[in-house]
Amino acid sequence: MIKQHILIVEDEIKIAQLLRDYLIKADYMVSCLEQGDEVIPYVRQTPPALILLDIMLPEMNGIAVCRELGKFSTVPIIMITAKVEEVDRLLGLELGADDYICKPFSPREVVARVKAVLRRTHPEPVEEGKKLIVGTIALDEKTYQVNIEDQVLKLTPSEFTLLKLLLARPNHVFSRQKLLELMRDYYFDGYERTIDSHIKNLRKKIAIQLPNKEVISTIYGIGYKLNFPW
Repeated sequence: MIKQHILIVEDEIKIAQLLRDYLIKADYMVSCLEQGDEVIPYVRQTPPALILLDIMLPEMNGIAVCRELGKFSTVPIIMITAKVEEVDRLLGLELGADDYICKPFSPREVVARVKAVLRRTHPEPVEEGKKLIVGTIALDEKTYQVNIEDQVLKLTPSEFTLLKLLLARPNHVFSRQKLLELMRDYYFDGYERTIDSHIKNLRKKIAIQLPNKEVISTIYGIGYKLNFPW
């Protein structure tokens, strides 16, 4: 199972380290940034599953970061603040923040909030033995077969592996580079643009069974995600 990646943006080192330690214990992969202006290029290159974003940051504050992220990303954001003014709360939520945590806070509460937001924004696929089931798509690793509404979907090995990665994390945005890295474990040899070709073929095959449904979305300048619900 691929660990979900949490990005902490916090300039108070002790707080960032405390949050990181608790999230790692909760089985997340964690990265930390200290400055607001580092967030946008980082997210474009390595989209996380969720961001813990402090409002008071050097170079670019959390409100501005949240506003810029909303222009190209749907990554869920939990804002961390020492301010309790209602204006800040409303402004953050209007800009797309999914939740708020006020300092001082319990690290266990933060982990609980992270899990709650991820449950809403990254629904877990139903696993039945060696099967991944998302909506009407069922992928069976054991039989190497994919069914959509009881109709068999014939895929190449690379298409099967790519669909498996996307089904394992619905609504998670994968960069082309990340998909390429993950597919190398399956003896996949190619470049980032080869992913585009596989996605194109996957979409055509899925569209036969699910016409007029955008099952796989392109996130411009970043990569792809499997939508659920579609």
